[in-house]
Amino acid sequence: MSELNDPRVLFAAERTLLAWNRTASGMIALGFFIDRGSLLGAAETGRRYAIAIGLAFVLFGVLLNVLSVVQYRRSIATLNPSEIPPRYWVNLPVATSLVVAALGSLLAVYLVAGF
Repeated sequence: MSELNDPRVLFAAERTLLAWNRTASGMIALGFFIDRGSLLGAAETGRRYAIAIGLAFVLFGVLLNVLSVVQYRRSIATLNPSEIPPRYWVNLPVATSLVVAALGSLLAVYLVAGF
């Protein structure tokens, strides 16, 4: 249990989660760019490697988002009620991260299907 009794602890945990969300979103975008960038004249072997590397970045971004949510929830569980402002929705950044992870998963399916 945290004994600081300061809502800034919650806000710091929230900022950390959102920073991980931005990092994971960047990984997902980089994976998509690598996959789609390989369409610009790469040989067939190079294209397969680009698909694999791009897909790996996308899946890594999804995993990173999910793990950051787990870490955030563990951190929030240690807070005292006085450290959470009244009627403050601590699950909004969780929802944001999970939506990005779900969209990243859909992107991975899109890349594998080869649309």
